[in-house]
Amino acid sequence: MLRFETAGESHGPCLVAVVTGLPAGVPVSLAAMRRELWRRQQGYGRGGRMKIETDEAEIVSGVRHSRTTGAPIALLIRNRDWQNWSTALPVEDSEGAQDLKRPVTRPRPGHADLAGALKYNLHDARYILERASARETTARVAAGSLAKAFLGEFGIGVLSHVVAVGSVRLERSASWDEVESLSRRTEVLLNCVDPSAEAAMKELVDEAYRTGDTVGGVFEVIAHQVPPGLGSHISWDSRLDGRLAQAVVSIQAVKGVEIGEAALAAASPGSAVQDVIQYDAEGRRFIRGSNRAGGIEGGITNGEDIVIRGYLKPISTLRRPLESVDLVTKESSKAAYERSDVCVVPAAGVVAEAMVALVLAQAMLEKFGGDSLEETRRNYDGYIEQLRSY
Repeated sequence: MLRFETAGESHGPCLVAVVTGLPAGVPVSLAAMRRELWRRQQGYGRGGRMKIETDEAEIVSGVRHSRTTGAPIALLIRNRDWQNWSTALPVEDSEGAQDLKRPVTRPRPGHADLAGALKYNLHDARYILERASARETTARVAAGSLAKAFLGEFGIGVLSHVVAVGSVRLERSASWDEVESLSRRTEVLLNCVDPSAEAAMKELVDEAYRTGDTVGGVFEVIAHQVPPGLGSHISWDSRLDGRLAQAVVSIQAVKGVEIGEAALAAASPGSAVQDVIQYDAEGRRFIRGSNRAGGIEGGITNGEDIVIRGYLKPISTLRRPLESVDLVTKESSKAAYERSDVCVVPAAGVVAEAMVALVLAQAMLEKFGGDSLEETRRNYDGYIEQLRSY
């Protein structure tokens, strides 16, 4: 069973990820992992934190000579900003430490500040926001790069692009080749495949900068060349669409998920929604005439690309703070301001890639098993041959 956990706080010494269950023999490239972490930091509208951090993961266990050993893989990403917070957030209390704290007593609307403070009986939301911060997703991306490496051994790719920023939307579908081309860029603006739409998105972000506001949007993740048969229809928690939706909506600020053309399908007659079934005699496989289902039917992959969108609300920290209430005095006040971004839609897409890759890697190992990559590949190859002779 492939599993992962993350630990660490936004302004703590480091972030940690532990991945267990990957078979032995999966090639691991630190350069590829570094590239994924770099992509998460990019995008027009990012804040000052990205100028401080140059994210790089250290692998401290589970990989030797550039291949997984089958043991748990531990990843460590150091926070450079920790040097500015070490006296405010020490592990061990000491005399005078209270005077150096940077308490947050004016919770931000839309953030975990107040809900978390009430849950844990704290009158300082600092301890909540440190873990609730999207800085945690750095560890997810590092873990996801391992899942991507495993999937890549079977020809499966997972990438994202931006569909909308605020009210500006890409009014066409994007091909896998277009999205793959985006991922190779050395400079990232808003990660949209259409230059004119991207320019309009940038104008919207500029307006948010001018007014002290933030802007959300929609990203789309495409998983390419996923075989049919992953996931299951037999129980609610084994349905792959449900697992993918949970993974994506778990990302900070994501409030909704769409698989395939769900919104359009809900407003259309059934005859215009279902994907007709055809047979490719040359490739000896069943195919669909369209992909409105987004690659999943009945909780099971059908062999088409998986297409999943995340709806990201504008982030909660505003340079022009909203009304709030002080946790200690209970008096009305403006919400606290922490250094923040204006738009993070491209970055959220990269995080979603990691989450989708981790779920798909889980599903692959559930179906094909294997303690070594060679064993998993034998099982996979046998299944593909079974499909061809169906």
